Amino acid sequence: MKRIDAIIRHAKLDDVKQALTELGVTGMTVLEVRGFGRQRGHREQYRGAEYIIDYLPKLMIIVYASDELTPVIVETIVEVCGTGQMGDGKIAVYNIDELFRIRTGESGDTALWCSSQQAATPAEAATPSKTVK
Repeated sequence: MKRIDAIIRHAKLDDVKQALTELGVTGMTVLEVRGFGRQRGHREQYRGAEYIIDYLPKLMIIVYASDELTPVIVETIVEVCGTGQMGDGKIAVYNIDELFRIRTGESGDTALWCSSQQAATPAEAATPSKTVK
């Protein structure tokens, strides 16, 4: 099992959600985050005064996936979010020893938001009974 963390631009969230849903991803966590990298922020003018915005707003998406589906998810996020410009984001993949679904007590692969077995059809992926919020 893997945990995939992707830092992306706000404008790409709906495109990423749609693309991952088509892959069979049935849930994700989205966090509003701030940070900087090579982009180093920017300057803005407000009422004649100049302000330096050091930390740029981004979104972090967290997805838990089977080992088999992880490369496909990563490739999809890169394709959807890549513009070739600074600020496109980053993706980190972590190994997960164990995963538990609190509501049902399921653990391991059955507690995953997405797995190769669950990624049957986009219609099945969109059913509320499989979505974890």
